[in-house]
Amino acid sequence: MNGGVKAMIQQWKGWGLLVGVVGAIATLGQPLTAQASTETVDEWMSGRVDESEQPTLASTPLPIHPFTHPATTVEEWMTQIAQATVQITGVRLETTEAGLQVVLETAAGELAAPTTRSLGNALIVDIPNAVLALPEGNEFFQASPTEGIALVTATNLSGNTVQVAITGTDAAPTATVSAAAQGLTLSVVPGVGVADGPAEEAIQVVVTGDRDDGYNPSSATTATRTDTPLRDIPQSIQVIPQAVLQDQRALRLDDALRNTAGITASGERAGDTETFTIRGFESTTILRDGFRQGTFTGLQETANLERIEILRGPSSVLYGAAEPGGVINLVTEKPLSEPFYELEALAGSYGFVEPRIDFSGPLTEDGRVLYRLNALYRRSDGFRNFDQEFSRFFIAPVLSWQLSDRTNLTVDFEYLDNIQPYDRGLVALNGRVVDVPRDRIFHEPDDFIETDEFRTGYQFEHQLSDDWTLRNTFRYTHSDLFLRAVDLNGANRATLEVNRSFRNFNISEEAYDAQASVVGNVSTGSIEHELLAGVDFRRRYEDLDLRQAFAFNSPFAPPPISIFNPQYGYSGPPNEDVPVIFDGQTQTQQWGFYLQDLIELSDNLKLLLSGRYDIVDQTSFSDGSSTQQNQGAFSPRVGIVYQPIQPVSLYGSFSRSFSPSFAIAANGSILEPERGTQFEIGAKADLLGDRLTATLAFYNLTRSNVPVTDPNNSAFSVALGEQRSRGVEANITGEILPGWNVITSYAYTDAEVIEAFGGIPAGGRPANVPKHSASLWSTYEIQSGDLQGLGFGLGVFFVGDRFSDTANTIALDSYLRTDAALYYRRSNWDLALNVKNVFNVNYVRSGLGNSQLTPGDPFTVVGSVSVRF
Repeated sequence: MNGGVKAMIQQWKGWGLLVGVVGAIATLGQPLTAQASTETVDEWMSGRVDESEQPTLASTPLPIHPFTHPATTVEEWMTQIAQATVQITGVRLETTEAGLQVVLETAAGELAAPTTRSLGNALIVDIPNAVLALPEGNEFFQASPTEGIALVTATNLSGNTVQVAITGTDAAPTATVSAAAQGLTLSVVPGVGVADGPAEEAIQVVVTGDRDDGYNPSSATTATRTDTPLRDIPQSIQVIPQAVLQDQRALRLDDALRNTAGITASGERAGDTETFTIRGFESTTILRDGFRQGTFTGLQETANLERIEILRGPSSVLYGAAEPGGVINLVTEKPLSEPFYELEALAGSYGFVEPRIDFSGPLTEDGRVLYRLNALYRRSDGFRNFDQEFSRFFIAPVLSWQLSDRTNLTVDFEYLDNIQPYDRGLVALNGRVVDVPRDRIFHEPDDFIETDEFRTGYQFEHQLSDDWTLRNTFRYTHSDLFLRAVDLNGANRATLEVNRSFRNFNISEEAYDAQASVVGNVSTGSIEHELLAGVDFRRRYEDLDLRQAFAFNSPFAPPPISIFNPQYGYSGPPNEDVPVIFDGQTQTQQWGFYLQDLIELSDNLKLLLSGRYDIVDQTSFSDGSSTQQNQGAFSPRVGIVYQPIQPVSLYGSFSRSFSPSFAIAANGSILEPERGTQFEIGAKADLLGDRLTATLAFYNLTRSNVPVTDPNNSAFSVALGEQRSRGVEANITGEILPGWNVITSYAYTDAEVIEAFGGIPAGGRPANVPKHSASLWSTYEIQSGDLQGLGFGLGVFFVGDRFSDTANTIALDSYLRTDAALYYRRSNWDLALNVKNVFNVNYVRSGLGNSQLTPGDPFTVVGSVSVRF
């Protein structure tokens, strides 16, 4: 029985205690029966609302909504499922002689009684147990809909609440509320005179739910570059929403991606970059708002993320050169239309502290100019030896300007400064990770790596007509990475020492990215088309100075270090004494042209056709000479979606990807690009009134044209290598009952080398690819009663046996990690306590060869307090 299995068995001993705690909290959280006057109910049903009066308790009970008390029978539980959160599917504004009507439409179900209040020039209407699910997105915005009304907005708030804010030009409006079987109408009369509230608190009519969609986002942009419902996309795409990131306190991208099975870390490369395996293949393609990140940009920041979208399978049809496994798109937060101010402080194990801010709202009275500002400072000693300092500063302001009713411009900026120890992790001997404490370091205490990254850009959108929209985006990125450290070069079985070298690594990257597209809707008879046509351009400069002192090329190389009795004290030589390995520049230029047609053949049958052609040029300068190469490739995608009944989608798709290869054949020609080819079928279902989403996918993915050394001339290459991955993926995410959320996934990945390449024999499994992986995270928050706002979360994350090399000579044990959370949320403040690796399991998170085995974090506690105003 291997160590990973033993660790899993030991953890079950602690589950009894955890389950007992969960049961005790759930019992304490049984809500008391709410009471209110019958008069209050009658007033609401008749549309008479007076914000100055507060409901008073009376002996006559208010009729209780079916899900404000716990179910005691199966029939009651089914009723709760049927009558829980109601989706608002439409928002209409209609002018009247008196002012304006705001009509909120639902597909099914009645909206709960709203509450209203005045705030400055705004009338605020909060509707509980509701969520916006609009076809055009999950926020409504309309400036100056009629005289006397400056702005009407609708957005999602936390706790399944939709807030409607109506801002008057001179004073707060008044409104009467009329309920209907499938909706709600606000009859608004503009206010007259000067507002009583503070001038800076603008009045709005806003329909809001969450600032996000809770655990179950309904749409994504990564798969089609349009805001397409997930159920209409013929490819597997999973969204990790902001609510999950907050509940788990996911400070690293690796922490967030453990919620989706089939994705595993494949190496942080000592802090200079992050890579992951997706569907059996390593992927370095990480996007931020649809733009490719640089190669050496350090660890990604998650503080300003709205959600993470993972598109599985080939993605070249929209994003150009990319690995076939898939892409990860980090979608950042956008400015809010109502004032929002949050101060947060975090502290935890190993000297961890982090103050952060998140401010947003309008800058002008008419609400046309909005802003958002995220900033943080983070420091920690880490759990490894010497208490080496991790330090990070991050700031991200965003400005959005609605130039007209049809035109919007958003400008964003991010700056990141990060310094941390250079740490390759543990080493392996005889095919296993060495049995030493996980905090042991084989580097020197002063080894470090520092990253500075700056990015800025804009997103311009103009609605040409009711059916056509023009988009133009631009991003400039500059990053500098410098490290001065001892590097690890494998373990010596005879001497039980780690061989080491000394490295000076200095790289500067600069990238210009531009995208232009037009999207619109047309009809050909009874068939509807959503057309997308676009072009993108990328120019990247890289300046690399790599110096490394090995024992064979320099007298200044560091000595080996004992694995079981390490002695430290080496300090590296001056930079000029370190031998130069590479000193040169590389310029890469890429053009891409793409066309996509999402065809609605009927209400339940959709066809996706898309294609892209890429041209890639690369020029390298080194030692006074230059080398220029260029390649082109066409990448298609075809998919179909059939919906036999409204909540269920059956789909199938074919797609290809390409990654340029600049290897040279013996005849002087450039090898064909690496290609990825995938066939995928699956099913998607929206359950429990669209509150829960389930996806099942089967795929067969092949990577071909992998360059290998020419057996007849080792100075050249041939394209012979081939790898294949096929498997099954399943995930479920959403809200089971009000307050009870879940995100869970499972993946079976059968990946292997089909044709030998680079000395790698056929039949082996690619590095860091487990056959089985799974995750489950669930939270429950008490919805009413004396303990309303009290919640807890529990999660388990399983990764099966893997290898840290494609030759399959170094094995990594499976592991099961358990995390937990306890929090208390009020209207304007939160307290939270997160415990990671509850049972202190000793495991390796990722591996690269035999001298970069990254140990997972031990038992760690993070507490946080946040205040909103």
